[in-house]
Amino acid sequence: MKKAALLAFCVMLVMSAMACTKQASGSGEVTVRLLTDATGIDDKSFNAAAWRGILQFYGDTWDNQTGRGAEYDYVTASTQDMYIPNIRQATDEQYDLIITTGFTFADALTEVASGNPDQNYMIVDVDWVVLPNVLQAMYAEHEGSYLVGVAAALKAQAEGIANPRFGFIGGIAGSTITKFEVGYIQGILSIFPNAQIVDYYVGDWGKPELAKAQAKNWYDSGVYAIYSAAGASGGGTIAQAKEYRTQGKNIWAIGVDSDQHEDGLYNATDSAVLTSMLKKVETSVVYALNAITDGSFKGETVVFDLKQDGVGYSSVNPAMTQDIVNAIEEVRAKIISGEIKIASTYTEAKKLPGFPQGLAAKDDQ
Repeated sequence: MKKAALLAFCVMLVMSAMACTKQASGSGEVTVRLLTDATGIDDKSFNAAAWRGILQFYGDTWDNQTGRGAEYDYVTASTQDMYIPNIRQATDEQYDLIITTGFTFADALTEVASGNPDQNYMIVDVDWVVLPNVLQAMYAEHEGSYLVGVAAALKAQAEGIANPRFGFIGGIAGSTITKFEVGYIQGILSIFPNAQIVDYYVGDWGKPELAKAQAKNWYDSGVYAIYSAAGASGGGTIAQAKEYRTQGKNIWAIGVDSDQHEDGLYNATDSAVLTSMLKKVETSVVYALNAITDGSFKGETVVFDLKQDGVGYSSVNPAMTQDIVNAIEEVRAKIISGEIKIASTYTEAKKLPGFPQGLAAKDDQ
């Protein structure tokens, strides 16, 4: 009897220890923590998209009272010096997967992941953290951006705009944002080979007032549409477009990463956001969580393109007429088939006929 009681006690201890190893776990499913920068999961950009992927995977079981899901949660870093402590904490809590968003996490993740080879990590928008326990999710932003460039140009064409000008506002110059810019411009040039293009980099992901001021200057000078890939800074472009469309001016903003149609609403039905380039981070998050679930997770770099439904565009705005959507779908099919090839770097793009030579785009970080 004593032996039986001792055995039962030991079993209870083991079960208790197992229950504590995954602090986020409630039902035995895989566990994940999303780590974001200061813009958080409401950035209406790829943090929000990553969070959508988690909710999609788990069936949206978020509990507003506890501030967590049964197997998942998120932590927002108010400053970059919190990146390493946040990654270490999630590692200590032994989540099955830890997701970081953006290249600003790269150094911190490298430091922690290299010392914890049994922990699985994922990073968005990075391909240089080459470790056996890190999944690097990259995206063919140039493909999706090509489509929204085509959309803006076709809209200008349909409205009979003579010699339309187009603008691009970036956050911090580097190879990732360059893919957005050069893809967009190539899409425009496919419709208007001699189109004038202007660009501007805010130098920050969180200063919408600077993007708003630049957008105002450009709209005032006759720029028809502005595409922003600038994180929260891009909200300034949309804000200015809303103001001007309220005043009856025929200009457009183009959203990025998530569908920003609602952000552009200036009355009950009309939006200043013509379309948005959808960077479907949720697709990559679900991919990673499925890999954890079936045991196939490994350190690799995966590029999520049009073929993998990793990027796309929004057609929610009624201003995206069926004729425009049909034309874009034809272009989309040609990109997937390889009939249309799109340069992804400024170095490549500058070799193309008519491509602007004096842009602020950069091919490095």
